Amino acid sequence: MKVIGVGVGRTGTLSLKAALERLGLGPCFHGRHVLDHPDRLPLWQAAAAGEPVDWAAVFAGYAATVDWPGAAYWRQLIAAFPEAKVILTVREPEGWYDSVAATIYRMFGYGTPDARVSTARTVVPGLGTFTEFHRRTIWDGFFGGRFADRRHAIRVFEEHNNAVREAVAADRLLTITPGTGWAPLCSFLGVPAPDEPYPHLNDPEKFWARVAARIGEARR
Repeated sequence: MKVIGVGVGRTGTLSLKAALERLGLGPCFHGRHVLDHPDRLPLWQAAAAGEPVDWAAVFAGYAATVDWPGAAYWRQLIAAFPEAKVILTVREPEGWYDSVAATIYRMFGYGTPDARVSTARTVVPGLGTFTEFHRRTIWDGFFGGRFADRRHAIRVFEEHNNAVREAVAADRLLTITPGTGWAPLCSFLGVPAPDEPYPHLNDPEKFWARVAARIGEARR
């Protein structure tokens, strides 16, 4: 493990995944990959239950991780991989909350489902089990069952970011916001910056487009 992304979902984590892979620091694990490894779900479930976990087995084949569910276990990960660099993605709290509420909370949490969500839960293999795990880890665990309380959720978000800054040595940690581009990331990692735009992959429209694509794949 070379890089641990400790920023929570909807802070530019998918864009960071693409950036790390472009820089040769991949494959990079993202929350969407939990469904790609159903055999590893018991390991994630053990983590959710507070049991000891072989994190090397969880991330076998990956050189980096970003997003939830990994970010929910950031303390365990930075201890398990002491040589890995740590990246905290952050964004303006009010916009972050709105983005989560409109996407992953509706898809995997307790937000009001629409036709896309209902269809995906019906046809995508393993999505029901993943949703149950996601609820236990993120919505019931990380947010204490109170994500719908905007003030509470934002407070948890900010407390998480502050805890990371306090716990991780300054020379091991990079904090970035959406739109900062390649320069701070490449400087931190000691690699040259590509001559191309930094990835921008996960606005709400693109999120729901990926859901539709997953539904299409499941139906073929």
